[in-house]
Amino acid sequence: MIFTTGNLLFITSIILLISILVTKMGSRLGVPTLLVFLLVGMFFGSDGLGFEFNNTALTQFIGMIALSIILFSGGMDTKVEEIKPILWPGVLLSTAGVVLTTLFTGLFIYFISKSILISIAVSFPFALLTAATMSSTDSASVFNILRSQRIGLKNQLRPMLELESGSNDPMAYMLTIVLIGLLGTNQETAFSILLRFLMQFSVGCVSGYLLGRLAILLINKINLQNTSLYPILILPTIFIIFSLTDTLGGNGYLAVYIAGIVVGNKPLVKKREISTFLDGMTWLFQIIMFLMLGLLVNPSEMLSIAPFALLIGIFMILVGRPLSVFLSLLPFRSINFRSKVFISWVGLRGAAPILFATYPIIAHVEGAHLIFNIVFFITIVSLLVQGMSITWLSKKLNLTAPYSNDSNTFGITIPEEIGSNIWEMDVTDQMTVTGKQLKHIKLGDNILIIYIKRGHQYIIPNGSTEIQAGDKLLLISHPETDANGKLPKQP
Repeated sequence: MIFTTGNLLFITSIILLISILVTKMGSRLGVPTLLVFLLVGMFFGSDGLGFEFNNTALTQFIGMIALSIILFSGGMDTKVEEIKPILWPGVLLSTAGVVLTTLFTGLFIYFISKSILISIAVSFPFALLTAATMSSTDSASVFNILRSQRIGLKNQLRPMLELESGSNDPMAYMLTIVLIGLLGTNQETAFSILLRFLMQFSVGCVSGYLLGRLAILLINKINLQNTSLYPILILPTIFIIFSLTDTLGGNGYLAVYIAGIVVGNKPLVKKREISTFLDGMTWLFQIIMFLMLGLLVNPSEMLSIAPFALLIGIFMILVGRPLSVFLSLLPFRSINFRSKVFISWVGLRGAAPILFATYPIIAHVEGAHLIFNIVFFITIVSLLVQGMSITWLSKKLNLTAPYSNDSNTFGITIPEEIGSNIWEMDVTDQMTVTGKQLKHIKLGDNILIIYIKRGHQYIIPNGSTEIQAGDKLLLISHPETDANGKLPKQP
């Protein structure tokens, strides 16, 4: 079936609806959401129900938009205080780790292509390009599984993996672009490649920081009458940051991620509304991007390269990724062996590698469709093997921790610009020793109890309200009262 203007909206809506419904079942089974979207796209594609879609340029354009929003949103969710202790390990994983994964996997691809058992022969630059496109990770799928199964992580693994997954896509993108240039007609020297890398990183970092600060100034000073426009304002801001950085010769993906960190860690008008909007947009564009990638592939074409791709996938999972992780984290003795094993295992391939695999096709690199099919096959293998064993491995390595949810039990939030702290406190037997009424509890100056939850009952309190052990209190305070966000000492 061919997409037409008349049936496009209906077909797209049906596919989106089915994808969302299927993910509910997939999350219960521990299947990464990304894999579900890809499989749904493949089911509706040319080898499935017969929907023809082969527009690589459109897929790449939608993917660029999606990845920009995903990286900016990920940057906003990255708390500087949380990543400070693991900043350098995370940075090395997202830079040196990506380069080492590309090198080890590229060497493996090149040597096995020379084997008499494999009928696919490739050059070393081609092998490196194939490895580079899939050198970044997709930890978003990991956290989707951990959240759905309510699993926390010890040893600051969560912020480290979030930092790596948010910042390693730009490195993989740069390697892909440089290697495409090497395979093209314009041969680059080692010096020009190094200069290009430095340009991409430096311009990306500087423009990301400066444009992020400018975005804060714009949003805080514009004073829109219709507050619903604030979340919408962030979209053109993201795209301007990406496009302007790219025009200046920098890495646009790195810039939007850094800008997201800047924006997310500063006071911002309607910040919570903006974050909620971006979260929804992130999900929407992830679904669209994954479905388009699923529609773009022809599963029948992957059969001929399945043995070749499977060997590469096994090498990346068991050798390439672990070796790059252990070498990158070698200077950090505080990171124990079990944590390194877990970090190695959660190096899932995702949408970004498949998206980067479209760049050689657009650039008319010879054999580009081979790269796309290999990367797509390995992504599915990675999500099936690694993605469905994340929870089991975290328990096996004794790295699980109590699950913490950022949202409070009461579902009440306050605008960030108010500048107050809001948190919860459980009432203990010790707290009721001096009296059963709220006025007997000493919490400190400028701290107010605004709600009490007792079972399924919510109580609006006053000084004479009686409390019981097991009650949950919602408190609000002046920011200076609790500047560090810690609860005052209980009596």
